[in-house]
Amino acid sequence: MPDLSVNLAGLRLANPTLTCSGTCGYAFEYADFMDLSRLGAFVTKSITREERAGNEPARIVETRAGMLNAIGLANVGLERFLNEKVPLLRQMPCPVIVNVAGHSFDDYVETCGAMEGLDCVAGVELNVSCPNVKDGLTFGTHPGRLKELTAQVKKVLPSKPLIVKLSPNVEDVTVTARATVEGGADALSLVNTFTAMAIDIHKRRPRLANVTGGLSGPAIKPIAIHMVSRVYRAVAKSAGVPIVGMGGVQVWQDAVEFMLAGATAVAVGTALFVDPASPNKICDGLAAYMKKQGVEKLSDLVGSLELPGDQPKTSPYP
Repeated sequence: MPDLSVNLAGLRLANPTLTCSGTCGYAFEYADFMDLSRLGAFVTKSITREERAGNEPARIVETRAGMLNAIGLANVGLERFLNEKVPLLRQMPCPVIVNVAGHSFDDYVETCGAMEGLDCVAGVELNVSCPNVKDGLTFGTHPGRLKELTAQVKKVLPSKPLIVKLSPNVEDVTVTARATVEGGADALSLVNTFTAMAIDIHKRRPRLANVTGGLSGPAIKPIAIHMVSRVYRAVAKSAGVPIVGMGGVQVWQDAVEFMLAGATAVAVGTALFVDPASPNKICDGLAAYMKKQGVEKLSDLVGSLELPGDQPKTSPYP
């Protein structure tokens, strides 16, 4: 049987599938529709220090081959998360990674620090790149601030993997990736959604109340794969920092593409609204693909993409 297990910055997962933050709630919301025990890890909604109501509706718009969302980081806040959601997380049948967002260094540090002592939290994903809140890109697009933020958070989170979720809305994603790694990130996840908009041609107004939102789904997959490949080759490979690839992962073939480009694991988001069981099906497809290819360990696929100009190498696989 092929080995689907992966090592994500010391976090050993049974397989490479994660949920994308914001798509599955806090814990058991999707339990009736997928086998949570078969996930590599579950990633929660973003948590902020203070409770947030989010943006005004309309907040979600379907687009061709994708979806726009402008939820605005609506969440219960840290206090309610600790009191109401942590008891549920302790019952989860798979590792849990908590996504944390904020508006200041203090926001991030306090919220992430609260995760350090929770045995039910396997790691933290830092959301520095939400495109649908007014200051959501303050850290994600500024290498200096991003490096400092990562360093401050890592100080209060010494025993858990810190994953930083990078914004694609930058001139060169390798610059912010390098800043994050220099700040002490244990892993990277990319990409977050792309800033975009849709227009109601009859009302001649934006379809989202926020005007712009984050574009996700199959429409962004080719760009996401390109960015993963660039970051892997320019930064992550030499630094030994694993990547969680995301952006249009819908079927097992998508997962293979991301892994060949350099991702150690993949996160599924928009596809869950079409088929909540897609992560489970991706694992089945990966196992069949590996068996057919004669690949014993999934880790052997990571970064094995050959580009023109690469040194020729002999592959043990057909």
